[in-house]
Amino acid sequence: MEAVAKLNNVPTSPRKMRMVADLIRGQKVNKALSILKYEPKEGAARLEKLLLSAISNWQNANEDANLEEANLFIKEIKVDGARALKRLRPAPQGRAHRIRKRSNHVTLVIDSANAPVAEATESNETKDTE
Repeated sequence: MEAVAKLNNVPTSPRKMRMVADLIRGQKVNKALSILKYEPKEGAARLEKLLLSAISNWQNANEDANLEEANLFIKEIKVDGARALKRLRPAPQGRAHRIRKRSNHVTLVIDSANAPVAEATESNETKDTE
């Protein structure tokens, strides 16, 4: 069973956030949390909070399942560009240069490593009966 958490309009450039997201893509949840806790980049704190939210969403959807036995991992993490605030900065000879203050959207999907095995056996059983 998957759980999704989204973070919209983060005032960090998508490129900087992708650098942190690449560190945890495909990792187990416990390892990803420890990586984010000690990562000095600004986006790490926001992704740590987002990952905790995704874990909470998974627990709400699977109240009967045990978190330690679920073997959760980060199935997908996607960083997309969002709107950019356009500002003007003074330049030489009375000109102005445009400054783009970028922001991003982050989508995080976690899944249980134990769930696909159960689903695969169920699909095999239905094929055998047909």
